[in-house]
Amino acid sequence: MLTTESTGPSARAVWGEAAGPFAVLDDDADSSGLHFLQVEQMRTLLTPGMLAVGAALADAASERRFLCVLGDVGIGKTFAVHAAGRRLGDLLPLELRAQPAPTDLRNSLHRALRLPGGAPADPGAADTLIRHALADRPRIVVVEDAHRLSASCMEYLRFLHDGARGGLCVVLIAARRGERRLRAQRMLATRTAGWLHLQPLTRDQIPVAVPALHPVWQGVDPGDLMELDARLAGGALRRWVVITHHTLRLMARARAAVPDARLLQAVADRIDGGR
Repeated sequence: MLTTESTGPSARAVWGEAAGPFAVLDDDADSSGLHFLQVEQMRTLLTPGMLAVGAALADAASERRFLCVLGDVGIGKTFAVHAAGRRLGDLLPLELRAQPAPTDLRNSLHRALRLPGGAPADPGAADTLIRHALADRPRIVVVEDAHRLSASCMEYLRFLHDGARGGLCVVLIAARRGERRLRAQRMLATRTAGWLHLQPLTRDQIPVAVPALHPVWQGVDPGDLMELDARLAGGALRRWVVITHHTLRLMARARAAVPDARLLQAVADRIDGGR
């Protein structure tokens, strides 16, 4: 089982030699468009989870094996996988409906690989095109909510992995509660490079991480940040993006230069309804 702390060679290969906990990636074009709500001046922050995903994905991509990334909603699983994957090679994120069938995987792969026309109705013809494209160069296939995949969908991913020369890197992103269902898939036991569990930021990490995430939080009292986190975020960076979004809007409306205690109280009341 992989931990969420890694600053070794694999992490540095993805994020650079300066990679360390809560470092900011300046001018990070690879993360362009990934930030939730597209809040202006939002930074790409190398949390322990980001570092761990970079290291684990680098290993899985080089070995062309499966990687399972697990964690609660909003802690940055998808962001980390996409940000790291874009730095490692060709990323193929699959867009699937709630209860996908193998046909949906074929159609999504056909689009992600930018194959001409629509996917053939005949499964054999569709698979021939997909496998030929996958053999062209190493790829990283990313599947969201992988715990919802049926046994037939998992078998299809195994079919693609085993049919590709040297294997195929497939990242399965799932909620923490979905781990049991994924582990029930026996084929993953021998084809998976690791099971990575991402954790929310801890209370003592908040005063370090949040001011690095966005400049609006620089100079705000650490106690206020920890109080906001306890009330609204629980260490989840996606929630902090939401908090930042509302804070900036209220500051603009009030023509405030900094978020004082009264403004932060108004932000918290707006987000959680005053509970």
